[in-house]
Amino acid sequence: MKRVLTTCPYCGVGCGFYLDVRDGRIVGIIPSKSNIVSKGYLCVKGWHAHEPVEHPDRLKKPLIKENGKFKEASWGSALDYVAGRLKELKDKYGPDALSVCTSARCTNEENFLMMKFARAVLGTNNVDHCARTCHVPTVAGLNQSFGSGASTNSYDEIPFMDCILIIGSNPTEAHPIVGWRVRTAIDNGTKIIVCDPRKILPAENASVYIQHYPGSDIALINAMIQFIVSEGLHDKEFIAKRTEGFDVFWEVVKDYTPESIRDTTGVEPALIKQAAKLYATSKRSCIMYSLGMTEHTVGTDNVIAMANLSMVCGHVGKEFSGLYPMRGQNNVQGACDMGALPNVYSGYQPVTDEDVRKKFENAWAVSLPTANGLTLTDMIFKAIEGSLKCFYIIGEDQLRTDPNTHWIEKALDSLEFLVVQEIFMSETAKKADVVLPGASFAEKDGTFTCAERRFQRVRKAIEPIAGKTDGQIICELAKRLGYPMDADPEQACAEMASLTPLFRGVSFKRLEENGLQWPVYSKEHPGTPVVHLEKFIRGLGKFIPVKHKPPAETPDSEYPFILTTGRMLFHYNTGTMTRRTTNLLREHPRNFVQINPLDAQKLGVKSEEKVRVKTRRGELEVWPEVTDKIKAGVLWMPFHFSDQPTNVLTNNAFDPVCRIGEYKACAARVEKPSS
Repeated sequence: MKRVLTTCPYCGVGCGFYLDVRDGRIVGIIPSKSNIVSKGYLCVKGWHAHEPVEHPDRLKKPLIKENGKFKEASWGSALDYVAGRLKELKDKYGPDALSVCTSARCTNEENFLMMKFARAVLGTNNVDHCARTCHVPTVAGLNQSFGSGASTNSYDEIPFMDCILIIGSNPTEAHPIVGWRVRTAIDNGTKIIVCDPRKILPAENASVYIQHYPGSDIALINAMIQFIVSEGLHDKEFIAKRTEGFDVFWEVVKDYTPESIRDTTGVEPALIKQAAKLYATSKRSCIMYSLGMTEHTVGTDNVIAMANLSMVCGHVGKEFSGLYPMRGQNNVQGACDMGALPNVYSGYQPVTDEDVRKKFENAWAVSLPTANGLTLTDMIFKAIEGSLKCFYIIGEDQLRTDPNTHWIEKALDSLEFLVVQEIFMSETAKKADVVLPGASFAEKDGTFTCAERRFQRVRKAIEPIAGKTDGQIICELAKRLGYPMDADPEQACAEMASLTPLFRGVSFKRLEENGLQWPVYSKEHPGTPVVHLEKFIRGLGKFIPVKHKPPAETPDSEYPFILTTGRMLFHYNTGTMTRRTTNLLREHPRNFVQINPLDAQKLGVKSEEKVRVKTRRGELEVWPEVTDKIKAGVLWMPFHFSDQPTNVLTNNAFDPVCRIGEYKACAARVEKPSS
């Protein structure tokens, strides 16, 4: 028996555990008591994280499609074929006809190698990843307000807050070990404010629970700010010394009285005032949010509104305060940090900055593209238009994760060449011309970066089941295309650090115990548990006025409900791993829709009878869950079931700044299926 310490591959919390290995097989998991993030605890998914690794469905051989059917191929022939097709398409159409989707499931080092592959080998900045569907508004919004698009503070501060405002986040189910910290805070006497269309578990212990309509967040937050300032509860000294733009900002926000937005939010003014006063007057207050705030056509503005609220009260730039954007995937923070985005290299260094670009050109000995690339969203548009010919996707099932499934299917069918690198045969992989079998977290070395900006080690427990890690696949393709790259993860980490000021002091050796929170500016720098302490990274925090805009679709007589989506405890993303875990699938084997009892009564809906949920894009037949936990007029569905994909319903309307889809609000109706 050997015991290998590593980092959980599920959500962005970053829990640590040991993989128990006997005779080359993983036989169990033991939580790490010394891990600074999880402290000996795991959620139900973490306890079973090893089970999908050696599942019989794992892809073990490369597959090449011939006449519509996959045939097994050797690694050599598959990589030769992929490299040949990439070169052919690049020569015929130019590098910007190709695109890369790297993965929040992969290590930092693999994301760095893949963004290098796109830019230095293929010659395009068309590189993106799943942050485009979850937390890119955090990067865009907080960067404008503070100068850094990541969590401001550390998990360990949560139990000692005086007040926690939870909005658009369900930490108990989506991030359970952070949810445990919230529970500890409640036991310590912390006051909780919950703003959510669903009565999530923390709402049962909340001092104030606000059940507002999806898509009305800016109106709600602006009204809180209006009340705080009107009552003189704002931090005048903080605003004067550490921020700019307040007067212009106030000219917009002053009209958002709690009374004026009652119909927009569906919330009584007294509740808004109570929440605002509690957040403002508590000495130690933070905001915790997730996809309920970002997955909107105003996702970036939502994040900016929360930044405005924190600055008005001086609840940022110090311990026991700040904003906690709860990341959904194990390394979505790291993939952003590594430059798996169309406009930046690692450490958010702009590709359009000539000095930055020259630094990378000198290091990589190539000329690099000068213009921003396509976002993941715009890649889909360009594929349908016909100008994007090739897509190389690692570890993402876009056919199930992106909004409006039929639209994504049309885009994939329009490509001349699709390569998918995956551990299981996903719905997207079924569309591919070539499927390359990737490696799970247990089969590789490297690092993940969790939602508190902490680099943590990932350690190989078993040999790659298909024979190669994802980094090795990338580098072998690069070599075939005439550009040698080193697949060694420690070397990749060292190269990344040498090119990235924010991570200059990061190395495998320094991460061995409990990792480091960036920025880490030198080999001697201890890391940064709290950012913006003396000044914001941009200098002064910037107040940016944002106005309420309704969702792209609002209820009408034909589609009278607002449909919103979210995560649940026992499953994860599209269920690729959790639905291959017996105990988790047993707990929730099928998709469902939550509906308020008042709405169910009007429609004659009963829990024991299926219903049809319809939007303008598609329909699904699912079982209803009649519950007063959901606000009247609102429907809620999870998105974990690939055989009943909720995203056939969601809206491919996009935030104009960061191009995220509006998963959290679209018009829908419920009807009984015809017999």
